[in-house]
Amino acid sequence: LMLYTEQSVSAAVCRQDGQLVLPLADGDRLTPAAQDYLRREHIAVKKRKPEHMTHLNAQTLVEKSHPRIAFRGALDALQSEILLLQKLDGAPQEALSDMLTLIREMVRAEVLEQPLGEYHIAGMDENELHERSHHPQRYYGIGHFLPSSDDDLVLLGLNHLRTEARRAELVCIRAFSRQDGRTDRTDLLTALNRLSSACWVLCLARKGGTDRAGTS
Repeated sequence: LMLYTEQSVSAAVCRQDGQLVLPLADGDRLTPAAQDYLRREHIAVKKRKPEHMTHLNAQTLVEKSHPRIAFRGALDALQSEILLLQKLDGAPQEALSDMLTLIREMVRAEVLEQPLGEYHIAGMDENELHERSHHPQRYYGIGHFLPSSDDDLVLLGLNHLRTEARRAELVCIRAFSRQDGRTDRTDLLTALNRLSSACWVLCLARKGGTDRAGTS
């Protein structure tokens, strides 16, 4: 915490958006001479965000351990996993690009507190993703399987992304669960479930030797 004198105020003033401001943290104080200096020089006082806090929205500061901030971190981690997967030779670029777009739309919908719109991954909508992931024999000629180290890097990367999507589902539940046991933002929760389904469908298609996972 700081006690600002006129001299220390003049050293700490900075310019933001064309205006002179003095950033202050909670608990910082000003001497009477410092307050007179601010008034005389038309310098605005701006509260400085504590390092352990961040913006939930434009009006609300929360601790960085807040469940919704943790959820945003989980979405950020999913994006990084997809970007790494896209660098592998033979990776399903169209599907991964669709996944990346979906996650970024989820980030936008969560931050702005708006509903998530419709989405497709490799031409598959929510229903088809669910259908294909539950009936692989019908679509890919193989049943569910356990990945192993004998599988190629793309398949293992997709399976890893699937597990990270499942992990993000749990974070989403914690972020939006109510005391009555119900969960807000089922649109985001469903999208994460379908994302993990899409990863598994791509694994099945690759294991079954099919060129495409979906209908497009």
